[in-house]
Amino acid sequence: MHRGRSNSPNADPRVEALACLLVYLDHLVKSTNLILDRDLQPTWRAAGLRYFSYNHALTQRFQCRVQKVSLDAGFTCPNVDGTVAKGGCTFCDNRSFSPSRRLPRADILGQIDQSILRMRNRYKSCNHFLAYFQPATNTYAPVERLRPLYESALSHPQVVGLAIGTRSDCVPNDVLDLLQDLASRTYLSVEYGMQTMHNRSLDWMNRGHDHDSFLEAVERSRGRGFEICAHVMLGLPGESHADMLDTAREVARVNIDSVKIHNLYCVKNTPLADQVAAGEVQLIGRDDYVQTVVDFLEILPPTIVVERISGDAPPDYFIGPDWCLDKSGVKRAIEAEFAQRDSWQGKQYEKKMVCDNASRESSTGERI
Repeated sequence: MHRGRSNSPNADPRVEALACLLVYLDHLVKSTNLILDRDLQPTWRAAGLRYFSYNHALTQRFQCRVQKVSLDAGFTCPNVDGTVAKGGCTFCDNRSFSPSRRLPRADILGQIDQSILRMRNRYKSCNHFLAYFQPATNTYAPVERLRPLYESALSHPQVVGLAIGTRSDCVPNDVLDLLQDLASRTYLSVEYGMQTMHNRSLDWMNRGHDHDSFLEAVERSRGRGFEICAHVMLGLPGESHADMLDTAREVARVNIDSVKIHNLYCVKNTPLADQVAAGEVQLIGRDDYVQTVVDFLEILPPTIVVERISGDAPPDYFIGPDWCLDKSGVKRAIEAEFAQRDSWQGKQYEKKMVCDNASRESSTGERI
C-alpha cells in the first residue's frame, strides 16, 4: 500500500512526519540496483553520472554489459481490436519503434538469435541479453498462451531476464501471478504505458483508459518481485510545462522502480501525422525538450532508474521533429544542461524532502 499523508483532520502530525520519512527511506532501500557508498551517495553519482541510467543499473545488477533484444509475439492492443476503442493510439505505428515488428517474424528463439546477430557489430563484447517483448500489449492474452512464450525466451542460453511492455488495463490477477512466478526465477521488468497523469491527454491519444487504471495496476503489481517501469511522453498537445512537471511529481509520488521518457514524435500513417500536416499539433522543440527533461529528472527520486531520455523512429517511418533523430546529440545536450545548472536527478526531490521535514519539525516542536 502506498504510504501517504492522512486526510483525517485529527491525524497526529508526528505520525505524518514519520510516514513522509518512511517514503523517502523506502526510495533509498527498495531498489536492489542502488548501491550506496560510505557517504550515502548513489553509485551513479559517484560514477560521475547526472541521472541513474539504465546501463549503470544493469551493470550493477549483472556485473557485465546487458542489452535488450526486441521480440514480437504477435499481440495486438485493446484500443486496436475494439475492446476499449478502435484505431490504436493516435501517435502509434508499432513498426516505427519496434525492430522486431519490421522484420519477418520467426519463433521466439529465432528472433533472439537474429537480434543478437544484428547487434554483434555494435556490441561485440556483449553476451548477455534481456528478452524484450516490445510491440503492442504483451500481456493481452490468456495465461495459457503467455507462459510458453515467456518460458521460451528464458530458455535461450544468453538471456538473463525479461522485459515486458503492456498496458495497465491488461494485467488481470492471474497474469500478475504468472509474472510473479517468473520474477521469482529471473530478472523481470514490467513496463506500463502511463504516458501522462492528465486524462484529457489520454483521451486525445485514444488510450482507452484513464490515469486511475495505471495507479490501480501499479498497486496490484507491488510486492511481486518484478520491477515496475512507467513510460512517459513529453510534448503532448495541450500540455504546458507545468502539466509535464505535474506528471513528474506523480511519478515520484507513485514510487515506481524505473521510467522511460521520450518526446512526442510523429510517424507516417497515423492520426497524429494528419494532425501535424494540418497544423493542428506542434511538436516540441529541442531546447524546450532538453529543459523539460532536466526539470523532470530533478523532481524524481534518485532511486528511480531512467531507462530512456528520448525517442526516435527509422527514417522510412519518420516525419518529425528532425532533432530527435540525433539521439547522442540530445543526450549530450541534456547532460550539458545538468552541468550548467550543477544539478542531478533528484536535486529538487531532495530539497522537498528536507523542506517538508523541517516544516513538520517546526510545527511539532520535535526532531524527526
